[in-house]
Amino acid sequence: MILELADIRIHPGQNAAFEEAIEHGLKTVIHQAGGFQGYKVNRGIENKERYILQVFWNTLEDHTVGFRQSPAFAEWRAVVGPFFAGPPVVEHFELVAKSV
Repeated sequence: MILELADIRIHPGQNAAFEEAIEHGLKTVIHQAGGFQGYKVNRGIENKERYILQVFWNTLEDHTVGFRQSPAFAEWRAVVGPFFAGPPVVEHFELVAKSV
């Protein structure tokens, strides 16, 4: 399993609309992607315009090729992109340890 971690900053005052949009995009666009396993979205406490999106994929290629190189990526960005104050910082991680 691969964890995609996206650090997202949005324009001030758009939290409610962004949270609705990101949930809609995750449930209708990303949820349909091959290799998708699940997601989590967290909002910052100190900086309410900062969000951490975690998407779980079967493989790195499910995200970087299967999703990012598909028409679904443009659809995803059309839903959430207008809220971005700058490009999200995206990195991928492998699981090393887990509690039961």
